[in-house]
Amino acid sequence: MANESVLSRAGYKVVTASDGEEALLIAHDRIPDLILLDMMLPKLGGPEVLRALKQNPVTASIPVIVLSGPAREMGPSSCRKAQPHTSRNPN
Repeated sequence: MANESVLSRAGYKVVTASDGEEALLIAHDRIPDLILLDMMLPKLGGPEVLRALKQNPVTASIPVIVLSGPAREMGPSSCRKAQPHTSRNPN
């Protein structure tokens, strides 16, 4: 994966999941600093993973950056449905 390679070279520790179910288990067990979430995951899709992450008090505060495929299949409205308050002011 290109993202994994770039982040690893930049010095970040990268942990990957092969599907949405595994992603939830890893997030709960490791409590990462950041999640890059593919909306097109097998087994449990990205919107369901995002919803589960934000509904679980253990993982709710983990920042999530959403990566998606074709905009016609998955747009910003799906992310807003999964988590109504997705944007935060970093200041």
